[in-house]
Amino acid sequence: MKYLTSRKLKEIREELTELRKKRNEISERIHEAQDMGDLSENAEYTEAKETQAFNEGRIQELEEVVKNAIIISKKSACDFVEVGCEITVQNKVGKRTFIIVGSQEADPTQGKISNESPLGRAFLGKKKNDEVMVQTPSGKIHYKIIEIK
Repeated sequence: MKYLTSRKLKEIREELTELRKKRNEISERIHEAQDMGDLSENAEYTEAKETQAFNEGRIQELEEVVKNAIIISKKSACDFVEVGCEITVQNKVGKRTFIIVGSQEADPTQGKISNESPLGRAFLGKKKNDEVMVQTPSGKIHYKIIEIK
């Protein structure tokens, strides 16, 4: 199961539509390359087939995401940390705000952390004022949850 906002699901569906449209274009390129003769030394044919394989793989991947998507709805209030919540935490460095999202939308530079990441998993199910210890590659980090919304 993949957690997605409705906006991200829309983006994925749009990409899927575009990739499906590309199928005909790629197929035409393959047929044109086949008409050029010997396929063993035909770079255009090889490149078109590789493009087709990548396109089909991406279509399958996105279809699976759409099929298994669980839409994150913004709650008016969160009593505990779950996917879709925005949390403010504090550690010895200072305060940080994170939004817990599905892995498809994770962007740590924007404060969006995946529910599947070590940090996201550590926060899930916790309440305001809970303290959390997270093991990171650089060592253990201690956080206190000061707000959940």
